[in-house]
Amino acid sequence: NLTGFSEFLLLGLTEERELQPLIFGLFLSMYLITVFGNLLMILAVSSDSHLHTPMYFFLSNLSLVDICFTSTTVPKMLWNIQTQSKVITYKGCITQMYFFLLFAGLDNFLLTVMAYDRFVAICHPLHYMVIMNPRLCGLLVLVPWIMSVLHSLLQCLMVLGLSFCTDLEIPHFFCELNQMVQLACSDTFLNNMVMYFAAGLLGGGPFVGILYSYSKIVSSIWGIPSAQGKYKAFSTCVSHLLVVSLFYGTALGVYLSSAVTHSSYSSATASVMYTVVTPMLNPFIYSLRNKDIKRALKRLLMVAAIKGP
Repeated sequence: NLTGFSEFLLLGLTEERELQPLIFGLFLSMYLITVFGNLLMILAVSSDSHLHTPMYFFLSNLSLVDICFTSTTVPKMLWNIQTQSKVITYKGCITQMYFFLLFAGLDNFLLTVMAYDRFVAICHPLHYMVIMNPRLCGLLVLVPWIMSVLHSLLQCLMVLGLSFCTDLEIPHFFCELNQMVQLACSDTFLNNMVMYFAAGLLGGGPFVGILYSYSKIVSSIWGIPSAQGKYKAFSTCVSHLLVVSLFYGTALGVYLSSAVTHSSYSSATASVMYTVVTPMLNPFIYSLRNKDIKRALKRLLMVAAIKGP
């Protein structure tokens, strides 16, 4: 439907002008840390032949997705603060929403794939390299890409079919799907049904898969006779568990807080946790507890220092 308008207004996290420089500096710092941290993770994995294993292959894909995930929202927010403008075009809003849904879905699926990888490594260690062969690893990354692309395309096509009124203010720092649907003047029943069904299927399904994988992992670790063996097996899952808890905990917190407070600004503030903070912390969580990553990073930095002069 042609609705006779060409732009929306992103209200951001707050309308107080004195806080804008602080928000700009904070988000710019977090964005740079996210990009460089995840980029270092990708370079470390690709440069060290010892890290060419399924676990680190999935980790490097997660780092790439995290860079893209943050890049869909933060640069536009920084640009709006710098130019003191809240405008985003209709096409830009739909494009931003498409890529946000795409990379959020990929993050979700990759965390599930990584849980399956840990399940095979701990519950079937002797068959690990046979089960997690390059063909399966490729499929475990390709299928989430296809599903995420199709889901994002479906949601955006349904939003394109909506008519919007004169109130085009989005109380968020990016074009969030739920906020867009709420602004529509036309009937949104089908949009809401598809949105909730997709959230349950593509959000709840992977989460159930993660819970199932870790239930099997815990029962397998419990059967290991030595305490040292239990610790060694569990230590390979700690980083992934922290990332999963951070991602799902903050994402769930956003929707619970918005349901309880009914405040769009509180929802936008809570969204910062899983859209910006979680992708920033992921490389630190994986590198601080992983000797292989630390060694690869040191080697990478040493090579860079030698080549520099």
